Amino acid sequence: MPSDRKLALVTGGARGIGRGCVHALAERGHDIVIVDLLRAEMERTQAEVEAMGRQVMIAEADVADHARAREIAAEVRMRFGRIDVLVNNAGRGNPTGILEITEEAFDRTIAVNLKSCFNYIQALVPLMQEGGGGRIVSMSSLNAHTGGVTSAVSKFSYAAAKAGIMGMTKALAKELGPEIAINCVCPGVIETEVGNSLTKARGPELAKKIVLGRLGTPADVAQLVAFLATAEPFFITGQAITIDGFQWEI
Repeated sequence: MPSDRKLALVTGGARGIGRGCVHALAERGHDIVIVDLLRAEMERTQAEVEAMGRQVMIAEADVADHARAREIAAEVRMRFGRIDVLVNNAGRGNPTGILEITEEAFDRTIAVNLKSCFNYIQALVPLMQEGGGGRIVSMSSLNAHTGGVTSAVSKFSYAAAKAGIMGMTKALAKELGPEIAINCVCPGVIETEVGNSLTKARGPELAKKIVLGRLGTPADVAQLVAFLATAEPFFITGQAITIDGFQWEI
């Protein structure tokens, strides 16, 4: 049954930065749709958010699958009748260099990081427009600016995909405005489940290269995403906003 509350869909929302975004948006009164492949982690996050009194829909999906994105959009339309916020958070790294990477691995990196944004934007924008507009926030990376910092666990294919998100954001801000505002955020070194092997081994060393003296957390990024998704009045679109504690060395 359609709800009067605002609705946010977060890809890769089961853990890490995505889970942080789910919590931050739920705290601001949004019902939530979580798209991910990690069923157990999705169910855990679902239970946490439902305990806050929010409705939660979970959808198991490979975000690179265009047809699956359309299926999820149709289910969102039927169940909620609206979409107010889309957070394109899902992504994956790739540490392989240009001379070693296979075509399949390159294509997969682009598909999960960049094509996924296309999939969910194209699938959900019609419903967002029917509701009078909304906000889109996509997860780029500091690597899109730098090509990879000394602490980066991913190389050129990841940087290329994340730079593509920046270009897509700027172009779609012009195409979808003024009803829909779209921005992207560029995190630096963030402590997440995926990055723990790096941060546990090199955390103190990496923190010394950050002006604020610590690594970022999913909550840090989530607060910025929630601001871009909910702040009123709002005069920001087409921007790539870096959140890295300001790194001394890039």
